[in-house]
Amino acid sequence: MDVRPEAEDVCRRDVVTCSFGDTFHETYERMKRHDLRAIPVVDAGRKVVGVVSVLQLMDLFFHDASDPMKSRIVASSLEKIRDVLGGSFQHAIDPEQRDELLVMVGAMSSEGFTERMRQYPRERLIVVCGDRPTIQLPAIEHGVRAMVVTGGFSLSSGLVELAKARGVSVILSPFDTVNTTLRLKASQFIDSVVDTDCITVSAKSAAIDARATAERSQQPVFPVVADDGTLVGLAFKTDLINPPKPKLVLVDHNELSQAVNGADEAEIVEVLDHHRLGGDLKSTQPIRFVNEPVGSTCTLVARQFRAAGLVPSPGIALCMASGIIADTLHLRSPTTTDVDRDVLAWLSGLCGVDLAVYAREFFEIGSALRSAAPADAIREDCKEFTERGVRFSISQIEETGFDLFWERKQELRGALEAYAEKNRYDFSALLVTDVVSNGSLLLLSKESDAWEEINYPRLDRGLYQLDTIVSRKKQLLPLITQLIQSAG
Repeated sequence: MDVRPEAEDVCRRDVVTCSFGDTFHETYERMKRHDLRAIPVVDAGRKVVGVVSVLQLMDLFFHDASDPMKSRIVASSLEKIRDVLGGSFQHAIDPEQRDELLVMVGAMSSEGFTERMRQYPRERLIVVCGDRPTIQLPAIEHGVRAMVVTGGFSLSSGLVELAKARGVSVILSPFDTVNTTLRLKASQFIDSVVDTDCITVSAKSAAIDARATAERSQQPVFPVVADDGTLVGLAFKTDLINPPKPKLVLVDHNELSQAVNGADEAEIVEVLDHHRLGGDLKSTQPIRFVNEPVGSTCTLVARQFRAAGLVPSPGIALCMASGIIADTLHLRSPTTTDVDRDVLAWLSGLCGVDLAVYAREFFEIGSALRSAAPADAIREDCKEFTERGVRFSISQIEETGFDLFWERKQELRGALEAYAEKNRYDFSALLVTDVVSNGSLLLLSKESDAWEEINYPRLDRGLYQLDTIVSRKKQLLPLITQLIQSAG
């Protein structure tokens, strides 16, 4: 009932995500591959828990750069480090364990290295060195958490045995010391820089409502989430600020006041109708506009099929035949034209049913007064009109006889009055048409002096007997328009 784009309509569904426990390297590579500045962070159930951006990732490299101790910290696991290095284990102890490691590069004399190494807790130290036994031996004897051997080298068998005895893990890196150290820093978990206080957008929220949020926020991207918080897609500011306009074909109406909500913000590309021209419909460019005086828009739709050389399936053919039968009271309404008769005859050969029998059953079981509450019955086929500043609505229902109307008259009157008040109409009208007698009853929510000129019998307050009137479009609307004009 509303064609204004929602957040889920404008968001991008093919979403790149990351999770707590992912590394800088993994996350940055995904962003770079898809040319993104930020991506959502999700849990195992794909519920959004945050957003991380490239700028936030940079904090992992440059935070506390002036503090020698803090700048050495790498929060990761040995398995993640091995993976980022593309290396292998020569010996591993608890490789999945999450550690806050302190990085030391063995690029000095063994005496200077040993002296500096003893300043840090050994269980947190990870030592990076090349093929230098004078660094490897004191580090292993000290019992550091891990050693990374660079340049594609490996420990001697003797040092490996010592590493096993002292509980030191050994990772072999194919890179030189500089690039190994950089990749080691890139193996940090992203957890500490994730923005967990991020703004998410409900998938069902109107894009225009989300626009205000996006304009006020510095957040680069906005996760679009379902009601339970699971990720639906990703919206950029441009998606929300300038959402694409939906393209609409107006069928069976040409006035925006009768159109679906949001039609005034959409691009109208075509009109297929059989009513009067009215309202304020405008287009920025020429459009296809078909408006012909036939009894049913389904006649025009079926004719489009036939002109295009398309044969509708029996079900679709019966749907279009039903529309013609309903609109023309099975070709008995004064709105019926030869075109309606010709098209219905064409459809009857495609439906696979006897339309005469079908039409009788159609009207018997289609009673809105039997199957719907009064408030629903008056909205079932309702159109809004404006004439000389007077706003009103006309609803129409078809029945086989008026028995149900008389039983529910007071309920219908109350529903009509409430509907007019809710929509701020000057009045609302209900035309109840008997498809057997080809006559109608007209019930009004409110009467004015203009109704004194109607020239049809008044049966009760706001209730008139309109013999021979069965068409809202061709008979009732012109009558009401004339009364309004006469009343000035």
